[in-house]
Amino acid sequence: MTRPPDFFRSLIVPLGQRAAVLGASGLVLLLPGLAAAQPVPHARGETGALTTTPVQDDDAAGASATTQTQDDETGARAGTTDATIAPPSESSAPGGTRTVVTATRLPRPLRDVPATTVVISRDEFERSPTLTQDALVRTLPSAATFRRTPSLVADPTAQGLNLRGLAPIARAIDADVSVGNQGTGFFGARVADRWKRVGVSLEAEGLTSNGYRIVPAAQRGTIDGDTPSRHLTGLARVEVQATDDLLLSARAGLFRESQNGGTKYTVASVDLAWFTGGARLRTQDTGTFELGLYGRTQHFAQNRARVSEDRNYEIRSAFQDVPANDQGGSFVWTGPGLTLGGTHVLAAGVDARRSAGTAQELLFPATYTPTSLFARTTRGTQRSGGLFVQDLYTVSPALEFAGTLRWDVWRNRDGYQLESRADGDTTATDFAPRTAGQLSPRLAARLRPRDWLTLRASAYRAFRAPTLNELYRPFQVGTIVTAANPDLGAERLWGTEAGVEAVSPGGLTGRVTGFWNVLDAPVTNVTLATPLPDGTTRQRQNLGQARVRGVELGADWSLARHWTLLAAYTFVDPVVTQAPGQPDLVGRQLPQDPRHRGSLSVSFDASLITATAQLRVLGPQYEDDLNARGMGGAAIVDLFVSRHLFWKLAAFAAVENLFDRSYLAGRAGVDTLAPPFQARVGLRLRDGVNARSAREERGAPVH
Repeated sequence: MTRPPDFFRSLIVPLGQRAAVLGASGLVLLLPGLAAAQPVPHARGETGALTTTPVQDDDAAGASATTQTQDDETGARAGTTDATIAPPSESSAPGGTRTVVTATRLPRPLRDVPATTVVISRDEFERSPTLTQDALVRTLPSAATFRRTPSLVADPTAQGLNLRGLAPIARAIDADVSVGNQGTGFFGARVADRWKRVGVSLEAEGLTSNGYRIVPAAQRGTIDGDTPSRHLTGLARVEVQATDDLLLSARAGLFRESQNGGTKYTVASVDLAWFTGGARLRTQDTGTFELGLYGRTQHFAQNRARVSEDRNYEIRSAFQDVPANDQGGSFVWTGPGLTLGGTHVLAAGVDARRSAGTAQELLFPATYTPTSLFARTTRGTQRSGGLFVQDLYTVSPALEFAGTLRWDVWRNRDGYQLESRADGDTTATDFAPRTAGQLSPRLAARLRPRDWLTLRASAYRAFRAPTLNELYRPFQVGTIVTAANPDLGAERLWGTEAGVEAVSPGGLTGRVTGFWNVLDAPVTNVTLATPLPDGTTRQRQNLGQARVRGVELGADWSLARHWTLLAAYTFVDPVVTQAPGQPDLVGRQLPQDPRHRGSLSVSFDASLITATAQLRVLGPQYEDDLNARGMGGAAIVDLFVSRHLFWKLAAFAAVENLFDRSYLAGRAGVDTLAPPFQARVGLRLRDGVNARSAREERGAPVH
């Protein structure tokens, strides 16, 4: 899944109140109750949670398609998340124990992390039927992207994560090539090596697709066609173990994407370049010190269209050009263990970020008058920072507490808008600087009264400042234009959750987690009672309050040596409880958030053959805040099978939406369809991945 970050905005992770990080072993999802700080807007709801690595913003139709790397040192603020990275050695841990790395930078057994955690292992990535990582994330009922629209046809204004970018560099040669229906072709290659204390890796990926007819046949007109897209990305990484205690690292990447939304004038493109640098110093007596720096620059361009009701005619309605840049850094100290009524591991950190961007628009009104608006330029700068302290207190192997305090502050400045009209008049507006801050506490606990039973609970407060995108940049989805709002305030959230996990001797693990969140002043897209002078019918506004509560169920079962069953279900009740000035919204369900989500998968993994069958179930949901545009539920079946051929080469085939189930992905002025039947076949080279197969073929023991 690639998606470049649009740095005209600070993006958020739409994973239903879960942060996400991808490492060499896979994806780990962790509830943010332990993270304490970044906001969880529409928790488990419309747009999700923490700023670990941004995946999608609210004007994108989906997350992306190829692979873009972003580390926690570049995408996350210091100490704001307990999202975890599973190290490459997890699969070989004794007794199958998974080890993850928490925000304290300490490797921890998965069962000991005091938060409900979901791990998608590297093996599960390899045998997933999904082509893109956003589709893979959507197989988790507890994680939800903002819309059902896939990254292959989504507008390029969201961000992805990298499967490999966080792993220690070791000698490797990986490659993937596949072709499929809808003109889909994918290639990916990674070469890495290490010379004593220096490691280097290079990665490249490309994806091309003709897409599909996204508008249903009953609404389709002569202007509607396929949704072709092209995606390219490259990454270089260097690690230097300068001394036994000092690790230096640097990364740089390029990304390019172009997409067509299905008509001549619904096209968009993005170009992105970024770099990161980091240093980690471990000392015996004073702990570990980590420094991270990053910078990014991006250029985003988009055409919007005005479409006739019968969709037989369109003209260009606007062109938007958005250059932006982003810089920041963090410094984190993690102390050595202190013995005082148990073991304390203290951590503290500070971070800062600057984002600046300009949105330049050319507008093409349906009718020209002397007062018609034909150009608009908006710009702004946002500076933010924070500091945190954390104590991980282990009373005994059975009892552990984690407490965090974080102070965040943000300031918008240099906000400016210039509007030009057909008669030559111009209107300049300077937006007043704004500053706000918040103290965000968090407390979590983990109790294991029996070796097979783990109890977890947490309570937290969170905060999110409105982004430059929300403040100053309008956007369009389908035929619906949503206006920005320079008067937006920050979202603030209180939340609590509790869960239980039990492990049986027969290989069955079950989890139940309940959660309750109250979100004050959530930023959402509100339908206006009276359109704005330019005809815009929606605007970003702060609602009064929303309540999001629910329960998650999960089970993993190793049925036999080669068989694994995974089942999960999430119920969410996301309701607006207060809406001053918008009384019709009270009691409405938050948009883009089905109350019911479930999944079931069965996998077979042997030396020569790997196969997975999965069922995804989505409940009904709403497109809009008024709950007037409903979308029905759907059940989708996907398949994957891989066969080791020889040496380190395997052949694979994958099918998504096996029964070609037709269901809606959006209803923004025009209905849009989710992906139809998709199939692909390919070859996969994994340096070392098939070593087990080779040993088995030779009759050697397998460990």
